Amino acid sequence: MASSQQALVFSSLLVLLLAFYLAESRTVVIDSQMEMIGGNDEKSVMTNNPTIDCGGACKVRCSRSSRPNLCKRACGSCCAKCQCVPPGTYGNHAMCPCYAALTTRGGKLKCP
Repeated sequence: MASSQQALVFSSLLVLLLAFYLAESRTVVIDSQMEMIGGNDEKSVMTNNPTIDCGGACKVRCSRSSRPNLCKRACGSCCAKCQCVPPGTYGNHAMCPCYAALTTRGGKLKCP
């Protein structure tokens, strides 16, 4: 009987840990989605941090780039204009529409 009680306590603990993990990860996603205000215009800004640390954000964004200096320079100019940088090292442009809308003179995406 003691073994079945221990198994029940252990499984209950695992379920609670899983629930906590899922709740915490959902909070992070919701917080990152709630930071953006505005639409698809170039004046969208982050509500929680109107003056973003572009250097730090671009360092993270360009950490896996094959040409990190070029990446940081392009990211920095995009961040200065849009005041946001998408999370992660690639993609996620929907999190910062202004950043995704900037193009070069040749029509290519400017921001990494």
